[in-house]
Amino acid sequence: MAKKQKSILTKESLTFLKTYLNNPSPTGFEKEGQKLWLKYLAPYIDETYVDPYGSAVGIINPDAPFKVVIEAHADEISWFVNYISADGLIYVIRNGGSDQQIAPSKRVNIHTEKGIVKAVFGWPAIHTRLRGGDGKEPQPKVDNIFLDCGARNRKEVEDLGIHVGCVITFEDGFEELNYDYYICRAIDNRIGGFMIAEVARLLKENKQKLPFGLYIVNAVQEEVGLRGAEMIAKRIKPNVAIITDVTHDSTTPMINKNVEGEIKCGAGPSITYGPAVHNILRDLIIKTAEKNNIPFQRHAVSRSTGTDTDAFAYSNDGTPSALISLPLRYMHTTVEMVKKEDIENTIMLIYQSLLNITPKTNFRYL
Repeated sequence: MAKKQKSILTKESLTFLKTYLNNPSPTGFEKEGQKLWLKYLAPYIDETYVDPYGSAVGIINPDAPFKVVIEAHADEISWFVNYISADGLIYVIRNGGSDQQIAPSKRVNIHTEKGIVKAVFGWPAIHTRLRGGDGKEPQPKVDNIFLDCGARNRKEVEDLGIHVGCVITFEDGFEELNYDYYICRAIDNRIGGFMIAEVARLLKENKQKLPFGLYIVNAVQEEVGLRGAEMIAKRIKPNVAIITDVTHDSTTPMINKNVEGEIKCGAGPSITYGPAVHNILRDLIIKTAEKNNIPFQRHAVSRSTGTDTDAFAYSNDGTPSALISLPLRYMHTTVEMVKKEDIENTIMLIYQSLLNITPKTNFRYL
């Protein structure tokens, strides 16, 4: 029987991962998570800066003219307080792609200037739910789900510091499941921020000298249209960008592989094919995986990748960009699930790919 390879993740790494995932960083309010990330990254980089909207950048070799980005996004989906009813119930709107169908009976944190206020997404009991003329039960919709924080009128809600515009996050935190699976809300995509920080750590600990400037980027506001990546790409003006995000494990029920393709947890990172993905950079990554015996999967997209890859690829005068994705089950729920082995293989694929890029690498198609 083959001996299991030693994990590249340290005790300190995993402690940071748990802390980082448990910390809320909703879209537009990523500040506290970015503080944690920059503190962890600090020993492994030369310089750092944060742009006006909160995208954080750690730099190795900041004076080098050739610039390579490795990037993830820091924000998680959430909700906004939209309306407080006379009887003290709180109605919401989405902040990012929040799923109303998973909301009923979930515990939440309402973020106010006075601190966290606990609440729940209420939902009528199965015995009492009103049925329409067709006999069907009502389904959760953004306009009928509501929060109950214990208040019984609008003034009691407001006395707690809650007002329209307060942001709301699910409470669910990090857990380890059987067979080296991790679950948490917001693995999409703070796991990406963790992985690029680990790449920086490995470069430092292995004393690797890069022939270019490496920009480790944790961008904000991806969940509302890649906005943080758009801003930071224009600021950095990189020569090359490798983006990491999560992608759907399509082997669970109710997913059509004819449409989504086949990606599964435990089979390695997914490498994307699509118009925004630069063919030469993608092939360099694939050859790196094959050379280093890193398992990988392939995924095709018709138009956009739906990730920050698109923002970098089409920025400035065009930036050779590629996407390495981590397979994940149950995206945009509170039990997003990933496998530890896939995390390690994604880190190693980004790390080894960087070692195969130089300022002389030819990224021209013609």
